[in-house]
Amino acid sequence: MDKSAKIYVAGHRGLVGSALVRALVSSGFVNVLTRTRTELDLTDAQAVDAFFGRERPDYVFLAAAKVGGIAANAAMPVEFLSENIRIQENVLMSAHRTDAKKLLFLGSSCIYPKFAPQPIKEEYLLSGKLEPSNLAYAVAKIAGITLCQSLWEEYGRRFISVMPTNLYGPNDNYDLQSSHVLAAFLRRFHVAKIKGDPTITLWGTGTPMREFLHADDLADACLFLMEHYESPEIVNIGVGSDLTIRDLASLVSQVVGYGGEILFDPTKLDGTPRKLLDVSRLHSLGWQAKIPLVQGLANVYAEVDKSAWIA
Repeated sequence: MDKSAKIYVAGHRGLVGSALVRALVSSGFVNVLTRTRTELDLTDAQAVDAFFGRERPDYVFLAAAKVGGIAANAAMPVEFLSENIRIQENVLMSAHRTDAKKLLFLGSSCIYPKFAPQPIKEEYLLSGKLEPSNLAYAVAKIAGITLCQSLWEEYGRRFISVMPTNLYGPNDNYDLQSSHVLAAFLRRFHVAKIKGDPTITLWGTGTPMREFLHADDLADACLFLMEHYESPEIVNIGVGSDLTIRDLASLVSQVVGYGGEILFDPTKLDGTPRKLLDVSRLHSLGWQAKIPLVQGLANVYAEVDKSAWIA
């Protein structure tokens, strides 16, 4: 990508989008386009079409999506399915109609079957049943991948799709009703520490295993792939190692400085038993994650504004 190319980052205020903007600016790109949700509603097809017709970006990073943890996915499947499909179709088709040079679509590791062999290879997509707790979101993301691949095959559009693992970093969502597991843990352990709670109870059994990638590493990988990857086949982005939710809780308690007892409620949802991505395709292209989980967590906890965490 030329440093003066017009680059649109959809969802620039979110965890991934803000990391992409930071990475682009620090890499010397001088023409980065962003729009807030108030300025451009990505579920509005006419508004998105008008924006693309007016601005005609050369490159597009589609990081905008309705996202959330297990509780939010279970409570609002209609919204997770319909809103994400509309956002994806509007942005992808407008980019196609205005001849964008290349587009990178952010998928999710939840697209893979609940009981996929571990680590999960890209070719395991659609090889088994999905995890029910986030089925609607996963189906929406699979639809986005399929549209990217179809546009590549039918029209020659260089629209690539990447599947990141679980993420954390600056500008994460810490709302306990809609956040992902790591952000929720940081907030809950901090509040427990401040209140002096002797115990903290977390959802599930603590046995599921998860992989965590810093958003800045993801952004770095996305820029790398935008410049070096040319295929409609999806690419996993992760660190290549995982840990149990119980071990994650212990790690977060250490970073936060919480000294109480950690309990688990096995009557609550666990989600997929294990979700470790096979990142050999990405490694073979020449990219690997750089930020260790302990270091990344410590940095995020030190920098985040915790003033609103205690109701």
